[in-house]
Amino acid sequence: MSNKLLNVAIVAGGYSGEYEVSLRSASGIMSWMDADLFSPYLVIIKRDEWQVALPDGAVVPVCRDDFSFLDTSGQHIKFDYAFITIHGTPGENGLLQGYLDMLGVPYNTGDVLVESLTFNKFVCNKFLSTFPGIRVARAYRLAHGDTIPSTSDIVSDLGLPLFIKPNVGGSSVATTKVKDEEGIMPAIQSAFEEGNEVMVESFIKGTEVTCGCYALGGEIHPLPVTEVVTHNEFFDFNAKYNGQVEEITPARISAELTQSIQSLTAQIYHHLRTKGIIRVDFIIEPDGIPTLLEVNTTPGMTPTSFLPQQVVAAGLEMKTLLSDIIMDQK
Repeated sequence: MSNKLLNVAIVAGGYSGEYEVSLRSASGIMSWMDADLFSPYLVIIKRDEWQVALPDGAVVPVCRDDFSFLDTSGQHIKFDYAFITIHGTPGENGLLQGYLDMLGVPYNTGDVLVESLTFNKFVCNKFLSTFPGIRVARAYRLAHGDTIPSTSDIVSDLGLPLFIKPNVGGSSVATTKVKDEEGIMPAIQSAFEEGNEVMVESFIKGTEVTCGCYALGGEIHPLPVTEVVTHNEFFDFNAKYNGQVEEITPARISAELTQSIQSLTAQIYHHLRTKGIIRVDFIIEPDGIPTLLEVNTTPGMTPTSFLPQQVVAAGLEMKTLLSDIIMDQK
């Protein structure tokens, strides 16, 4: 048996407004890498360059021909595995996965189809709503060039308040909770500045919860459920990353409802045929039934993120779990 450490690329950055959040997630993942198993390297992807940040502070370019680099001593190092933690394009929409597939480099997320599907919130929710027991909110999808319904028609169909957000974004960037008809068009314009498609979604009243999930050896394992109590209008960027929220794990809900959410999360993991760790967000409506908000296949791994909390609540360690996932997929 070889004692060679696996060269693991912790791939962060990307092209979206979640660039800085991705770097924070990468920092968390780097801290959990098992030095007895892996040689982790931070790989930062930008539109015009891919770079490796070396432990000695040097920054060197990535050779995209074979996903490798030359260190400062001239040694050629090829990556054995990619742990993708880009929140947004190109790591969360299938583009990077296609590149890695062509090179035969394993990675921690779903494949090209899974990632392109889950990155499109509207299409993903419509797909999942075809399965029994998965309820989603009413919504429109708007694209540049579409005829936008009148604000009065939107209010008549979806009611107020409602949410307007980029259809392919995350971290609540350019997301607006609209309380009156006059705010609809400015919110749509704001969302279009972040992406080419906009999602207009009915407001769902209830208790917000989120549940992580992973698989090892083909067996799916949902994690404890977290209750999200935001101090803002909704669970926006500041609530997610600047501490303006209470995150209660395990959630203050019944054991029966907890089991139901975990079961739904595991079903969604199975239906999507995804891999690695995902997180699924729900609203428990007054009728006691969870409504799906969205699926996140590259969930945040920052100090304020849900997944590390849920892993601890499950009696696990991030270091061990990440090692198990990498070795399971290698």
